[in-house]
Amino acid sequence: MPPAQAPSSFIAQDVLWHVSFYKFARVAEPEAVAALLREMTHRLLGSILVAGEGVNGMLAGSAAALDSVQSALTQDPRLNGLLAGMAFKRSACTTPPFQRMKVHLQREILPLGVSGVDAVNRTGPQVSPAAWRELIADENLVLIDNRNSFEVRLGRFRNAIDPQVDNFRDLPRFIRAYAPEWKSQGKRVAMYCTGGIRCEKTTAWMLDLGLQVQQLEGGILNYFAQMPDAEQDFIGECFVFDKRVALDTRLQETGTTAEDVYDAPGEAWRLQRARQLAQDDEPA
Repeated sequence: MPPAQAPSSFIAQDVLWHVSFYKFARVAEPEAVAALLREMTHRLLGSILVAGEGVNGMLAGSAAALDSVQSALTQDPRLNGLLAGMAFKRSACTTPPFQRMKVHLQREILPLGVSGVDAVNRTGPQVSPAAWRELIADENLVLIDNRNSFEVRLGRFRNAIDPQVDNFRDLPRFIRAYAPEWKSQGKRVAMYCTGGIRCEKTTAWMLDLGLQVQQLEGGILNYFAQMPDAEQDFIGECFVFDKRVALDTRLQETGTTAEDVYDAPGEAWRLQRARQLAQDDEPA
């Protein structure tokens, strides 16, 4: 079956924008929320995950269309304030990032591989981009890149540790291995990810381990948006989970391809999957 085509009104827009968002929240009726989100977003392109722990999504459209749906997500009375205060990270597109609109139900919007993690009621302190620059200058800080290794290879904050994970669910093994050492040395821990969601869930769990852990507010994308000289601290590009592949520190699409990203031994399957996902977009 050929890929679904975007509505003609969508294609005609002169400027295309991408927006990502998430919120950990208690969703009492995920099916009903998913149905409502389908109604709200049917004229856009992208993908949204809905679960009992919250909502995680990415959309693309004109600025006016995204303004409208952002207002609906945070203010529509049918959602009873469920997504009020949710942050949105927006960037311009050269390549259309998605080709259809999908809203999926999941058991979790982000599986960490650890049961009972409550990111709704407890998570590590958020550090603003300006304060983050000062924080990561501390040589005694343990700075963790909370992303997959192929993302870290493409770009990272200076002095960040690559946990060498192939999947987010592998991260707890790394944390458990080093947590006793960090605690015994009285180390502070800080971590970052693309948009903040992976850190928000991980730090909720790490607090239960007795670690002093902080996270970058809004992730790398927010850092790029708030810090015009982000290249002082971030080396390389930021991988994004859509057809644009990577953004520079000014949130501009680069020429990086999936073939450039998945060039390490043993990653042929990732490249094949990336090509398949070009037909089946998912947020991450």
